[in-house]
Amino acid sequence: MDKKRILIVDDEKNIRMNLEKALSEKYEVDSTINGEEALKMLDDQHYPLVLLDLKLPGKDGIEVLREINEIDYKTKVIIITGFGSVDSAVETLKLGATDYLRKPFKPEEIRNKVEKVLSRYNLEEQDSEPENFNEMIEMARAKINNKEFEDAEEYLNKALSLDTESPIPFNLLGIIHEMNGEINKAQKKYRAALSLDPSYTPADKNLSRTVGISSDEEE
Repeated sequence: MDKKRILIVDDEKNIRMNLEKALSEKYEVDSTINGEEALKMLDDQHYPLVLLDLKLPGKDGIEVLREINEIDYKTKVIIITGFGSVDSAVETLKLGATDYLRKPFKPEEIRNKVEKVLSRYNLEEQDSEPENFNEMIEMARAKINNKEFEDAEEYLNKALSLDTESPIPFNLLGIIHEMNGEINKAQKKYRAALSLDPSYTPADKNLSRTVGISSDEEE
């Protein structure tokens, strides 16, 4: 099986080297230091995944991300941030990215995140129905990323029918409500996730972050 290609876009040499070292054993890895060159490389070569720094010289990461989404390369994007610009999965999804890495990061964290994102890519490419809990969760994440919320909810409800004790579906349902501006409903789902697992960090962060955010829904 051919190795999947990953493009790293970061102007910091040490970051590029660390990412390449962490990923090169399993993937074909290319890199560049700016957004303009990244877009040219995407035109010439298909990359299932791009690791994209937000702070770049010239065309910044947000501009590059916007163009990737507009052109529809079928490419997943993981945002790299060390400046607090993106502090949650919800903010990442709103920007049109699949996930984010906050500097500094460990090699194992990089590999795990890349593997999860590429598993979503594979599910979409195969166009086959997920068969187990983990596949349903990853397909739901992909649907949320594409803002196909009804399909995402369907997969999350199926996942819940397979595992009623997992907090993950409730947290993702909360993200859907939050992205729709339904903050009260989102908080209820985050609380439901925490009632199942009080130590589940994503739901705890999401609930804490939404305190004080106004909701479009009526009280």
